[in-house]
Amino acid sequence: MTGKELQELIFHKWGCSYDAQVLRIKDKIYFQVMWKYLEQASFHFTETEYLEHLEEVANYLRIWGVIEQVQKGILEAKNRPRLGKAVSISLDLGERTSEWII
Repeated sequence: MTGKELQELIFHKWGCSYDAQVLRIKDKIYFQVMWKYLEQASFHFTETEYLEHLEEVANYLRIWGVIEQVQKGILEAKNRPRLGKAVSISLDLGERTSEWII
C-alpha cells in the first residue's frame, strides 16, 4: 500500500481525505484516522505534504505487515472521524510488538 492508496481508501470510505497517524498508547499500537482532512480550509498540510505524510504512515504499515488489518478496520468502521474523536484501529504486530514499544 502506498500513501496515495491509503488516501483513496479513506476517501472512498468517508468522502474526505482524512489525516492518519500511528500512535502508541501504553503497550498497544493503533492506526488512527483523524478528524481533520485535506479539503478543509484550516488543514495543516498542503496536498503534497499530506501525501508525503501518508506515505510515511503506509511505510510503517508495510514494515509491520498490518496493511490487511488497516484495510479491514477502515472498511468495517461503523463511525466516522469527528471533531475530537478519531477512528482507532488496534494493530496486532504479533511477536514484533515489543520491538516497537520501548
